[in-house]
Amino acid sequence: MKVAITAKKDSLDAEMDPRFGRCLYFMIYDTDTKESRFVRNPSDQAQHGAGTGAVQLIANEGAVKAVSGEFGPKAQEMLDKLSIQTKVYPEGKKISEIIAEL
Repeated sequence: MKVAITAKKDSLDAEMDPRFGRCLYFMIYDTDTKESRFVRNPSDQAQHGAGTGAVQLIANEGAVKAVSGEFGPKAQEMLDKLSIQTKVYPEGKKISEIIAEL
């Protein structure tokens, strides 16, 4: 299963970014192969539609679950329509800690 985790920078030691649509990176983690890679979020500077743009990005990456500090209403609606599960973690959580809990 592929999980998209919001990240403040492209490192396993990074903290999760509490913002979904405007996060700097998504870490795409495959729970089956244990492989991970970081994808820059082009929606972080969008004037409008950052959340829905981010949803489209992770859907294109094959994610079936998204992890962040919060999800905006439009992003959550689109995630629900695409059957992408969501999980909210508190701010300050590290990417490596989240992976250990998956």
